[in-house]
Amino acid sequence: MSDFLEAADSEAALERLHELECTDGLPVVIPTAERVARLILATGMDPDMVLGEMGPMMGIATVEKVAVNAVMAGCIPDHMPLVIAAARAIADPQFDLMEMQATTHCTAPLVIVNGPARQDCGGVVSGFGALGSGHRANASIGRAVRLCMINIGGGRPGTSDMAVHGHPGKYTYCMAEAEERSPFPPLHVSRGFEADDSVVTVIGCEAPHSVIYSVNADDPEDAEKLLHVLSIGVANLATNHAVFNAGTAVVVLGPGHADVLANAGMTREDIAQRLWELTQHPVADLDRYGGQFGGRYPDQETYCAFPGPENLLILVAGGEGLYSMVMPSWGGGAHSNTPVSIKAEMDLFCEVPGLAAP
Repeated sequence: MSDFLEAADSEAALERLHELECTDGLPVVIPTAERVARLILATGMDPDMVLGEMGPMMGIATVEKVAVNAVMAGCIPDHMPLVIAAARAIADPQFDLMEMQATTHCTAPLVIVNGPARQDCGGVVSGFGALGSGHRANASIGRAVRLCMINIGGGRPGTSDMAVHGHPGKYTYCMAEAEERSPFPPLHVSRGFEADDSVVTVIGCEAPHSVIYSVNADDPEDAEKLLHVLSIGVANLATNHAVFNAGTAVVVLGPGHADVLANAGMTREDIAQRLWELTQHPVADLDRYGGQFGGRYPDQETYCAFPGPENLLILVAGGEGLYSMVMPSWGGGAHSNTPVSIKAEMDLFCEVPGLAAP
């Protein structure tokens, strides 16, 4: 069980947590024993159950420790299935959390929610402003992941988290896929899960980059033009992908843009294939602008920014309008910034009787 801190009142407790560098810089909910017990009870799991290790300090992530950070983030019991699944995902060795926390690149875990848990776990938003403010589940779940990375993984700016600039997703970075508005099967189904599974997919990403495209249904090249501008956003020569030829990027299609591609008869796999083809760059440009990373393809005229189409993770979210979003990534670590998907075990979770909310 965790050690306890003591303070005269809640204000002193908050200041103590700030002094110990246990926060993300913003005020947190004080993790009292009662509040932590409430979230543990909701999981239906043993408090000492180990979910994995979190780098760079290789702290042991137990259910209790994750619950402590979830309380601090403002989570309610309904959020816990997704917090637990996300904690497991970032602790998975394939996620390369230790390397990701230590890199100088501005990468943060993006949490993508699919399946019934989108509604069952506090309403994770997938529409207008899904990555913005005002959505409690999105904000609290993403923030809980970050606080786990700080307090269990030991990632603190300038000492073990070496991101040169960071980005606001290091506070919280969580959204759901707009499955009902998507013309494609849900992301988690494309990754091998059943449609009625609740799944969390986590991938380290830069901040969202906006891609503007004005749809013209009368233009026979509408889909190709859209894919062209998306390819520029996701893998221009300023991205790690174009320089390293590694990593997996996220493409969040706005619903209207998704319709353009679906109406052209394209599947998710077709979109990934064509984007991969469009992210070709002249080797001469890499040699000129890539500095120490140039000179790697002496016998080629062109190269691709991604190893293959499978390195493009495509989903649908956001409101109606002119915009889609792309999130380039890092590409480092032993597994080159691999996304990890974990099924949320909804059957283990139970209602909490007769305990007041924090």
